[in-house]
Amino acid sequence: MQKFVIHGGKRLEGDITVQGAKNSALPILSAAMLCDGESILENCPELSDVYAACQILTHSGCRCRMENHTVTIQAETIQNAEIPENLMQEMRSSIIFLGAMLGRTGECISGYPGGCELGSRPIDLHLQAFQKMGVKIQEENGILFCTTPNGLHGAKIHLQFPSVGATENIMLAAVLADGETIISNAAREPEIFDLANYLKKCGAKITGAGESTIFIEGVKKLHGCTYRIMPDRIVTATWLAAAAATGGTIRLLQADTGSLEGILDVFEQMHCSCSHTKKTICFSANKPLKAIRCLKTMPYPGFPTDAQAIVMAVLCQVKGTSLIEETIFENRFRHTDALMRMGADIQIAGRAAIVHGVKKLHGATVSATDLRGGAAMLIAGLSAEGETVITELSHIDRGYDKPEKILANIGADIRRR
Repeated sequence: MQKFVIHGGKRLEGDITVQGAKNSALPILSAAMLCDGESILENCPELSDVYAACQILTHSGCRCRMENHTVTIQAETIQNAEIPENLMQEMRSSIIFLGAMLGRTGECISGYPGGCELGSRPIDLHLQAFQKMGVKIQEENGILFCTTPNGLHGAKIHLQFPSVGATENIMLAAVLADGETIISNAAREPEIFDLANYLKKCGAKITGAGESTIFIEGVKKLHGCTYRIMPDRIVTATWLAAAAATGGTIRLLQADTGSLEGILDVFEQMHCSCSHTKKTICFSANKPLKAIRCLKTMPYPGFPTDAQAIVMAVLCQVKGTSLIEETIFENRFRHTDALMRMGADIQIAGRAAIVHGVKKLHGATVSATDLRGGAAMLIAGLSAEGETVITELSHIDRGYDKPEKILANIGADIRRR
């Protein structure tokens, strides 16, 4: 079993090039299934979730190759409309292959998605939308059998919650469906816009992506293209948090600052110094940080739930008391036990966490509970006194491309064993 061994207290200083976005790469990889010919996806992070997505593509009959953060997919024919349950269980976002498979073949056999246990993430919104588009769904022993006996057609779909996954899945099914699909109360995350840009470059007709209503006019055929995946805004937040927790000064290159306003604002409230151009962020935490009175996770453009644990790790050592309210997932405070084992003072009351800043955290042996919780432990370990050992690295490797090498290059004492 692999583990990170960290000797904390080292001030981080240097340059980091931000990796491609996991939450863009996965839906775009599934979208490549819809395209005749070759798709070349650049700036694709080398993550276990990406490898799992490539396995699903290969199982379906696509040819898939990854080299130097570039994935090449040949999807001339789809030979298998079944997604094996073991591959579905590899990641929570595997459900997006359902929409792509229905769009390309009109049928799909699939299990339920796996991944981090963050609480309920029901796929009812996905299935209800597909039914409006002509999909007949039967469930037997946890397996979904989806067919389109009269073909896939457009529909007007209102989402009760602006779900990112449901918005993506509907888009993937709709681009090759007959007629127009309108998604109201759609998710507005930048990764939705990235997926739409890829699909449009492949010949899809989409307007309104990144807004609350998306219009999709189905086309007969899509073609492959070369596309560069956007930078990862949650990984960007992670490196900012690591610098903040260690009193460091870093420069982030190839960042997407346009998608980071809500995140950068929180660090500025902590009294971090931040200046940026379109693709570069200069960040410093060389003065005492300040607690956040109230931080509430919200759908974009609000503060992202994926960055909640990451920022909490910083607030554990900030003078004063911070309140964090989690509105997206009911089980997203699982990382707090590990932080408290390292000396943090945190009280949980339902979906709220009250964080009383302490002078210093101390090293401990902890296990990553999920992807972003593992990142929080990484940040805490970088700033803590003594040695921190983090196990269950499979969670962290789902979203971070060789984080130990990146951190070691800017002054961290961290090794993977």
